[in-house]
Amino acid sequence: MAESVARLDVGTEIRFGVPPSDWTICSELVAEPTRFDLWRKDLAGWMAEQYGESDDRATAGYVMGWYLHVPAYLAGLLFHTARRVPSLKPSDIAFRICAEGRPHPDGLAVLSDEFACLPDDPASNHPAATVVANEAALAGLLRARYAAHAAQFVASFGQVVRFGRRTLWAAATDMLEYAPWAAGRVCGDETAGVTDAALILPEKLDPFVSASTLHLTDEGWKRRRRSCCFHYVLPNAAPCTACPRTCSAG
Repeated sequence: MAESVARLDVGTEIRFGVPPSDWTICSELVAEPTRFDLWRKDLAGWMAEQYGESDDRATAGYVMGWYLHVPAYLAGLLFHTARRVPSLKPSDIAFRICAEGRPHPDGLAVLSDEFACLPDDPASNHPAATVVANEAALAGLLRARYAAHAAQFVASFGQVVRFGRRTLWAAATDMLEYAPWAAGRVCGDETAGVTDAALILPEKLDPFVSASTLHLTDEGWKRRRRSCCFHYVLPNAAPCTACPRTCSAG
């Protein structure tokens, strides 16, 4: 599975096992919230080059979404491609920040062999496997593991930004919905990704702020975002598609 996923053209490097030393282990970051300030400082420099100035709200919004995307996308991609859920503990996830240009995560890594799977998985007898009864149970486990990781991020990041818990959990909800949808798109079956998102977020389940909002329109699948990255506050920056602060719900 690791080799097949790593070969996918998903726009991000995917690794399994301990990455090089210049990668960031999530547990190290959430344990030292001031490191988020250093990340935001690098981002502010890039924004100043691109837009003439930066904004504290935008640096916080970008980093919020980028960080939450890391565990969400690893979970969504493995759920979509293999019906497996890796360990999502912060100590079991790492990422690489792009060293040139925009300082976003351009590499993701799963550090633990632990995974959950369905009874018919060919590796269900592996010592590191946890077998669950069906897809709904597997989706529920993914949701719980992601929520546990996101809770640590919310507690940590909330110490160094002015965003409230509702905003942070709205972003966590957005990333949990977006990840399987994106996995479906990159793997050639967007509708299956939408179905996965509905399985993972079938209704409003605490601590998430809503069920999946993905819906089909004349322009294709759309969603109603709950959080904002504040990109629109940058000089001459167009709002993101479906920005909840500047656009009506689609």
